[in-house]
Amino acid sequence: MKSINRTSLGDTVPLELFRTIRLIGMYQGLPMGGRGTTATIGRKIGENLPAASIEELFELFRSLKIGLPSIVKQDERTIRIAVEDCFCKGLPVQEEKMVCDLEGAIMEGALQRILNRPVTVREVKCNVNGDEHCEYEVRL
Repeated sequence: MKSINRTSLGDTVPLELFRTIRLIGMYQGLPMGGRGTTATIGRKIGENLPAASIEELFELFRSLKIGLPSIVKQDERTIRIAVEDCFCKGLPVQEEKMVCDLEGAIMEGALQRILNRPVTVREVKCNVNGDEHCEYEVRL
């Protein structure tokens, strides 16, 4: 995926294009708003990320410009991860709307491999919902 040979346009695409694909193409074009598809794709991406620790996963999130993750709470059964500067930051607020399921699924796939145990990841806060950041609850 990192083999990019675009001499004129470089290695990035505008955030507007990514948002359009995610929020219009997938949510409106697929059954259940595309959630099953984004969960499957996200888990597969996460399983294949070259991260051997949570810190390395967080660094990949930063370098891939997915967002700026940090652990905000942790105990023996759960981890709460806030993601600042997510792709949805700045979109109009739509109360009770969570749109960052792909990012959560990427986390889930990566964490299952890193921790070598089943985990579930659920988005509990989202910028689009009016929250201050996106946040995920990881259940071990």
